[in-house]
Amino acid sequence: MLSTAKALKDYRLDSLDGEIGKVKEFYFDDRYWAVRYLVASTGYWLPGRQVLISPHALVAMERNIYDPAIRIDLTKKQIEESPSLDSDRPVSRQFEDSYSSYYGYPAYWSGPCTWGAYPYPVRDREQWRAAPQKGIQWDAHLRSTRAVTGYHIQALDGEIGHVDDFVIDDNTWAIRYLIIKTGNWWAGNKVLVSPEWIENVSWDENLVCVNLSRKSIQESPPCPEESQLTREYELGLFGHYNRKGYWMDELAAK
Repeated sequence: MLSTAKALKDYRLDSLDGEIGKVKEFYFDDRYWAVRYLVASTGYWLPGRQVLISPHALVAMERNIYDPAIRIDLTKKQIEESPSLDSDRPVSRQFEDSYSSYYGYPAYWSGPCTWGAYPYPVRDREQWRAAPQKGIQWDAHLRSTRAVTGYHIQALDGEIGHVDDFVIDDNTWAIRYLIIKTGNWWAGNKVLVSPEWIENVSWDENLVCVNLSRKSIQESPPCPEESQLTREYELGLFGHYNRKGYWMDELAAK
């Protein structure tokens, strides 16, 4: 199911033996645009630490409108004894090696797929142990959804607005779309842009360049409410740009 990052923020995080906090933000990588960690706001429980939860540990989404929650296949003790990362420190590869080894997770940066040997997060521990730990290695640079919100978006023929939110697939934990608020160029409107249509990103300049024209963006299907982010809508959006849907590659990988 597709959900916005803002909608998932403040979801309660329930471990095997009680609540650990709420979703604060997300870290994603700059190659696959996949969410690698949920950042938990834990209150006074583990002050001064960034508590990161891998999608490998997420077992269920409870979308109760009054009390939404994500269930985690970890105990509080496991989380408390996991490798510690100061709240003001970036997530390094050294930390990720330690973190993955502690939980036994397969390394997402080793292999040909979004999640290393797999196109999806795997929650079967037997598959973790069987997964090849060697293969194509690549260096991930993690970015936070909070930090990238506000980045300017440049089309082929001019600026179109800024990043307002992200649409996340809670099956694969890939970022499927950036929600762009068009600002003064097209006041009061929002559009969806797939990471697949990004030409390049200047992280230093807070700028995302897309290989789309302003006219094609303006004529694209309007950004719907979250509940209307259906495959039918996506077919219309990708068809408008004459692009192949991301789901075609995933079906081929199965």
